Amino acid sequence: MRTKIVAGNWKMHKNAEETEDLLNDLIDKLPNDVEARVIVAPTFVNLSSAVEHLQFTNIGVAAQNMHQSESGAFTGEISADMLKSIGVNIVILGHSERRAYFHETDALLAEKVNTALKHELEVIFCFGEELKDRQSEQHFNIVENQLKDGLFHLEAKDWENIILAYEPVWAIGTGETASPEQAQEMHQFIRQTIETKFGAEVAENVSILYGGSVKPENAKEIFGKPDVDGGLIGGAALKATDFSAIVAGV
Repeated sequence: MRTKIVAGNWKMHKNAEETEDLLNDLIDKLPNDVEARVIVAPTFVNLSSAVEHLQFTNIGVAAQNMHQSESGAFTGEISADMLKSIGVNIVILGHSERRAYFHETDALLAEKVNTALKHELEVIFCFGEELKDRQSEQHFNIVENQLKDGLFHLEAKDWENIILAYEPVWAIGTGETASPEQAQEMHQFIRQTIETKFGAEVAENVSILYGGSVKPENAKEIFGKPDVDGGLIGGAALKATDFSAIVAGV
């Protein structure tokens, strides 16, 4: 049975003191009776302190990215082994901002996925269409190709460590949100696409998160759809009250 998950991507926000303050607020405000997994992804420089701060809680810590190589002359990059060494066991890969601003391709992301799984990291794999793709009715093709090129080289057993995060790029940071019906339509398509390649068991067990401007006001309706298993939250994850309300909507 798949797991409900709410993950907060903090992006390039919060210095060390602000990170500690937000973590304390989350510990205080998060509901105690929610069964969903809760994950936060602070910046690289605050990962170690976040792991230490949350060690006696049920809140997991993820990195926002990692390099595909084991080590080497890659100034400014972070390896899977470095993440593991500080207690980080989850990594976000393929976020739309990494694809757009840093030109990460599906081929590159496939390499990153391989490295992450080799080091027993759980992967939150992001993908999704831009506005032009949806307007031209190519959104299903775009999503299918991103899944196939990034993940379909894996073995069925590897999917135990894969979490999917569908991001309609046109609904990130714009205030626009796909309707619950649109989210369900795409999530169902994603699950069917995985079933075609890997079988019903893999498709039914993989968690598919929605990542497009989820707010406390719409979380419960979106998360209530049968193929939506939670969310990858951006801006609303930076406020403990909002993030806690979203978690409560699962």
